[in-house]
Amino acid sequence: MMFFKNKLINVFSSLLLDMRTIYCLNYGIKHSESNSRIFIFYFLFFTLISNPVILIDKTDQMYVHTSPWNLSIKLVKCVCVCVCVFVSQLRGDCRSRKLNLYFSHAVSYKLFIFQLFFYNIDVLYSSTEQQTVVLLPRSPSTCKTYLPIPVDNLEEEYRIRSADDGKLFREEYNSLPGGSTQGTCEEANKEENKEKNRYPNILPFLLSSQGYTDKNKFIAAQGPKQDTAADFWRMIWEQKSATIVMLTNLKERKEDKCYQYWPDQGCWTYGNIRVAVEDFTVLVDYTIRKFCVQYQASDGTKTPRLVTQLHFTSWPDFGVPFSPIGMLKFLKKVKQVNPSFSGPIVVHCSAGVGRTGTFIVIDGMIDMMYAEKKVDVFGFVSRIREQRSQLIQTDLQYSFVYQALLEYFLYGDTELDVSSLEGHLDKLHNTSAPLDRVGLEEEFKKLTNMRIMKENMRMGNLPANMKKNRVLQIIPYDFNRVILSMKRGQEFTDYINASFIDGYRQKDYFIATQGPLAHTVDDFWRMVWEWKCHSIVMLTELQERDQDKCFQYWPTEDSVTYGDFTVEMKGDTLCDTFSLRDLLLTFGSEKQTRLVRHFHFHGWPEIGIPAEGKGMIDIIAAVQKQQQQSGNHPIVVHCSAGAGRTGTFIALSNILERVKAEGLLDVFQTVKSLRMQRPHMVQTVEQYDFCYRVVQDFVDIFSDYANFK
Repeated sequence: MMFFKNKLINVFSSLLLDMRTIYCLNYGIKHSESNSRIFIFYFLFFTLISNPVILIDKTDQMYVHTSPWNLSIKLVKCVCVCVCVFVSQLRGDCRSRKLNLYFSHAVSYKLFIFQLFFYNIDVLYSSTEQQTVVLLPRSPSTCKTYLPIPVDNLEEEYRIRSADDGKLFREEYNSLPGGSTQGTCEEANKEENKEKNRYPNILPFLLSSQGYTDKNKFIAAQGPKQDTAADFWRMIWEQKSATIVMLTNLKERKEDKCYQYWPDQGCWTYGNIRVAVEDFTVLVDYTIRKFCVQYQASDGTKTPRLVTQLHFTSWPDFGVPFSPIGMLKFLKKVKQVNPSFSGPIVVHCSAGVGRTGTFIVIDGMIDMMYAEKKVDVFGFVSRIREQRSQLIQTDLQYSFVYQALLEYFLYGDTELDVSSLEGHLDKLHNTSAPLDRVGLEEEFKKLTNMRIMKENMRMGNLPANMKKNRVLQIIPYDFNRVILSMKRGQEFTDYINASFIDGYRQKDYFIATQGPLAHTVDDFWRMVWEWKCHSIVMLTELQERDQDKCFQYWPTEDSVTYGDFTVEMKGDTLCDTFSLRDLLLTFGSEKQTRLVRHFHFHGWPEIGIPAEGKGMIDIIAAVQKQQQQSGNHPIVVHCSAGAGRTGTFIALSNILERVKAEGLLDVFQTVKSLRMQRPHMVQTVEQYDFCYRVVQDFVDIFSDYANFK
C-alpha cells in the first residue's frame, strides 16, 4: 500500500510543480518573487516524502526506471501539462512571442529533468520490475544523408562540425536511422529468454555485426549477468572467438555494469566450460588477461583454447575519453592479439550499444581510410544499426569517432620496435631532405602546434594564486591539478602549481611540479604528505647562471620546520650523477613521520641536455627500485618551471618501462600525451631528441632483449 501511496504522491507533486513552473515562466516570476517561500516549502516537503533515488548512467546517456507505471504516468503528465500550456496561451498571459519560445523549450527540457526524479522513485522497492534503457530525448530526424569525407578534408570537416558546441555533429547524429528494418527480436522476446536481457529494450536481431570488409568480424554483446555468464562462455566456445573486448568497468558510480565472468586467479567452471587465468598485464589504459578455456565433452575429453580479454579501463564514468590516444593504442593491440584464423571478436560494454558501437565504428573507418582514402561514418553507422539497434548512443560518442579518426590521420602510427630504432634515428637526422615529414624538427613541430587549453587553467590564474606560480606560462590544468586540503578559514589554500601525470602502468603515477618558491615550501611538503609520496626527483640546481631556480626546501644538516612539517636530514650520498638524500618528514604535534628519498640529478644544464644518457638511465632505475620498496605512490618530479626537464624525465621513465615490457616505443605519442596533461612538457627539440638518444643508449647497454626484463 505504501508503494502505491508514494506513487500517487509523486504523480500529483510532479504535476503541481510542472503547473507552477508554467505559471512562473509565463509571468516571468522565475520562482523568485512573493510566493517563493511557499514554493520552496512545497518543493522540500514533497521531495522528502517521495524520497527519490536517482540512477543516471551518464556514460551511456541513459537512465534506469521501472516499467509498469511509466507509460501511463508519462501520458497523464504530458496531457495535463499540455492542457495547462494551451489554456495559458489562450488567455494571452505570455508577455511576448520571445517569451513563448523560451517557455516552450524550457518546459520540454524541464519535463525531462523531472522525469529523472519521477521515474526512479522506489526503483529498489520492487525487485520484480525489470530495468530499461531510456535514451535521452533526440531532436526530430532531419532525414538528411551525409556523403563520405575524403581524408584530406577530414580536419576541416571536423572543425566545421565542432563549431557552435558541436551543433552539426548533433544534427548528423539525429539523422541516423534508429534500428533495423530487417532484423527480428523473436528469440530475445521469448519468455524463457527475457530474464537474460540486461535491458529489455536493447535486444539482438537475428543478424551479426560486420566490420568494414569482414562480414562477421564482431559480436556486439551486453555485459554478462551472473545468470548468463555460462551462456557467454558457451558463445565464445561455439563461435570459436579468441578475443574479448570489454569497454566497461564492473562497477561505475556504485552501479553494477557487468558481472565478473572470469576468475582473478585459479579457475572457475561455467556449465561445461572451465576458465583458468594464465596471465594478466595491467597498463595505464587497459588490462590484458589470458585465459585457458576448456570444454568438457560428454565423453570426458577436454580441448583447451587460448582466449585473450582486452579490458579498456579508461572510459570515464560519463561522456567519452578525454583523448582518443588511449583508445587507438587499445585498438591496435586488439588487432595484434586476435589470431587471423579465429572467430568473431566479442565486444561488450554494459548494454552493448554505446561504447561497443563506438569501438566498432572506429575500427571500420580506419580500415576504410586505408582502403579508399575516405571515411563514411554516417553510412557505416546506418548499416551496422541494421544488425544491432542504437549502436553509438549519443552525439558525444559520435563526435568522438571523428576525433579518433582525425587523430589517426594527422599523426598515424608512430610506434617503433626497438630493433628499428637505429634506422629511424638515421631518418630523423637526415638533413638532405629538411621538409621530409619524418625529420626530427618536423616531428617536434607537430607537438608545438598542439593547442594549450587556457580555458582549463582557471584556478592557477586566480589573483590569489598567481603569486604561487614561478612561470606564468606554465600553469596546471584544472582537470588534473593536485588539490591540497583547504586550511581552515583560509580561501584558495588548496592550490599548488602541480599536475598529476599518468605513468606507463598506473594513472597519476607522477606529480609534475615547479621548484618551490620561498612562500610555497609549506604547500610543497603538504602535497608530499597528503599524497603519500616517498620519492622526490629534482632536476635543477638551486641557482643556474646566477638566477634562482628553486628554493632549498630541505636542511643541509639537522632539521628545519616549514609550517606544520619538520624535515630532518638523515643521510646524504653522492652517486655518479646524482645525490641521494634520506629526509625524515614529521607532521604536526602527533609527530607522525615518513621517510622520503630525495634524488637530485646534477648533470643537466639549464640550456641544453646532459652529455650522455647513462646518468638518466641510472637515476630512473634508482627511483623505480625505491618505488618497489615503498609502494607505488606518486613520484614528485620537478625542475624549475616543472615542464622541460620534468617532462623529459617522465617521458623517459614511461618509454623505458614500455621498452622493458614490450620491446616497443612511441616517443611522439608519449610526449603528446604529457603535453595534454601539462603545458610545454618536453620544451625543446634537443630534449625531444634526447629521449630517442637515451633509449638507444639503453638498448646498447642491454643489447640482449632478455636483460630488459
